[in-house]
Amino acid sequence: MFLTNARSVISGSAYVQQRSRSRCVHLVKMAGSWWRVCGRWSTSCTSTNVSDTLRCFSGMSTGASGSGLSRNSRFLYPTLSCFCRATHSDVKLKDPFMLAQKDLKCLYDDIKKEMFVSKQELKHLCDYYFDGKGKAIRPIIVILMARALNIHSNQAGDLLPGQRAIAMISEMIHTASLVHDDVIDGSDERRGKRSINDVWGERKAILAGDFILSASTMVLARIGNSTVIKLLSQVIEDLVRGEFMQLGSKENQNERFKHYLEKTFKKTASLIAHSCKAVSLLVNSDPDVHEIAYQYGKNVGIAFQLVDDVLDFTSGANQLGKPAAADLKLGLATGPVLFACEQFPELHAMIMRRFSSKGDVDRAWEFVLQSDGVQQTTFLARRYCDEAIRHISLLRPSPERDALIRLTEIVLSRDK
Repeated sequence: MFLTNARSVISGSAYVQQRSRSRCVHLVKMAGSWWRVCGRWSTSCTSTNVSDTLRCFSGMSTGASGSGLSRNSRFLYPTLSCFCRATHSDVKLKDPFMLAQKDLKCLYDDIKKEMFVSKQELKHLCDYYFDGKGKAIRPIIVILMARALNIHSNQAGDLLPGQRAIAMISEMIHTASLVHDDVIDGSDERRGKRSINDVWGERKAILAGDFILSASTMVLARIGNSTVIKLLSQVIEDLVRGEFMQLGSKENQNERFKHYLEKTFKKTASLIAHSCKAVSLLVNSDPDVHEIAYQYGKNVGIAFQLVDDVLDFTSGANQLGKPAAADLKLGLATGPVLFACEQFPELHAMIMRRFSSKGDVDRAWEFVLQSDGVQQTTFLARRYCDEAIRHISLLRPSPERDALIRLTEIVLSRDK
């Protein structure tokens, strides 16, 4: 009964509602241990404490005598929020973009000031993506999280200077990673315009990315909190490790999906998760509050990337601001492909050779569209968003907290 109800959340998907219980379990097992124990959790886990709930659900200890997994690994997979209290059905959720607008207004100008250089060409390179035309999803999340945490901690909702600096840093690190990614991938388009490496060449693009990253570390150092510095330094390490993970694949299908989710965390979600935790450290000393912030950022971050991977198959280049099917052309097997491999085993060989043979990209594209890969990945993204809502709902009610809940729907429904 539960599995059937959980599936029905994807509105308008007749396919999902018609799937049998056993087929549903078989497919989502690939995404981790969270699904395998859902039956036991639904009957035996009643705690509303964040760490207790996750420990009960995952079957792993979070103490020093635990399984030996890192915190990132232990909380990699979402629980299922169908069991959560429906606390927001009668609340009109706030528009996150409107609430964050005041703090975003001068954000890009302040970032440009941090990267002031006398050499005009370097300045043009560094300012190129800070034109205010990006989604700004990371600073928006950080700003709203900071204000929600301030209210939760019995303080005024306004940002602390250090919290605003973290919002800037999150966008600077993200942008530097985009510049470097475009060089690695040989991309010639980004955000609907020519990429930096296409305009100025790869060498100057690499230097520009390095300079943006160095400017972000200067802002970070001025915050003066060693724990915050350590957290955001971890982000840079995760970005590099995630890029290396993206260069490889796994023979075993279950290992392959785990590899994919861990890479997704490191390349996308780590920045959001650690930035959210960093702003919590500046206003509250309670580790449970830090974990709420971290878990919201992690789950929204993974969902955001899962949706991005879906859009590579469902949106055109004009909507995305970058070429469609880009991941397949780069040899990358994302969520839709990995789920499609369940129905079309021919994809396994293509994945292992990174779609390098003639016709691989076109055949893989067709297999994905004929399969339920897009629906399954969308379903998984929704589960991560549900988990993000479950955590953020533990904070004191505020317009900013409700905006963070609303933002999960925006993440799921976006088309670019």
